[in-house]
Amino acid sequence: MTPYSLAFYLISFVAVVAALFVVTMRNIFHSALCLILAFFALAGLFVLLEAEFVAVAQVLIYVGAITILILFGIMLTHRLTDKGVRQASEGRFISLIVVLVLGALISIVLRATRFPVSSEEVAHPAIPYLGKLLMTQYLWPFEVVSVLLLVALVGAIVIAAKDEVIRKKAGG
Repeated sequence: MTPYSLAFYLISFVAVVAALFVVTMRNIFHSALCLILAFFALAGLFVLLEAEFVAVAQVLIYVGAITILILFGIMLTHRLTDKGVRQASEGRFISLIVVLVLGALISIVLRATRFPVSSEEVAHPAIPYLGKLLMTQYLWPFEVVSVLLLVALVGAIVIAAKDEVIRKKAGG
C-alpha cells in the first residue's frame, strides 16, 4: 500500500466516522464539533486530489463561516439547556429505511457509471486562474454575494438583539 492510499483511507475513515457522529450524537453542540472534523477531513481529501483551492475554500467557508454560524446559533438558543427540550430523533426507523434505499440507489448508479480518467495536464495553474477570474470577469457577482452575506449577518444580529430586549422587558 502506497503512502497516498494509506492517507486516503485514513482521511476517508475520519470523514465517515465524523459524519456518523454528526447524525448520531445526542448533544447538538458535540454534533457541530464533529461536523467541523468532517469538514476538515473533506478538505484533506481535496488536498489529496490536488485541488488546493477547493480545500482552502472548504476550510474558510464551511469550517470558518458556516459551522461557526451554527455554533453561534446553538449558543444563542437559550432554551437549548432546558430540561424539557428533547434532543432525540423520533423517526429513526423511517430514517434508516430512507438511508438504506438511498445507499442502494447510489451504489447502483456508481457501479453503472464509467468515470473516464484523462492523462492530459492542466493548461494553466488553477489558483491564479481562479483568482484572476474572480477579480475580473466575476467581480460583480463576487461583491454582490459578499454584500448579501454581510446584510444577512447584520439582520441576524438585529433580530437577536430585538429578541433579547423583548425578553429582558418581559422578564423584569
